[in-house]
Amino acid sequence: MTTTTPDTAPEAIIADARERIDALDDRIIGLVQERMAVSAVVQQTRIASGGRRVHLSREMEILGRYRDALGKPGTALAMTLLELSRGRI
Repeated sequence: MTTTTPDTAPEAIIADARERIDALDDRIIGLVQERMAVSAVVQQTRIASGGRRVHLSREMEILGRYRDALGKPGTALAMTLLELSRGRI
């Protein structure tokens, strides 16, 4: 990681920040894939025990959590995560 000083070139600062963003994106993608796998276990278990694949009140809780933390765009992000995790209903 580049240490920023007043005389650090803007290009170096930008390159360093982009490197950090790429690393964060890799972590986020890994976490989303992990979430999808855990969600599949929940769905399979629920179906095997006679339940429904989707639990709408739980999804509403998730939507609310993301909305509260990130505002309206958080709701869209949560919807995308839910769709990735369970597919369209």
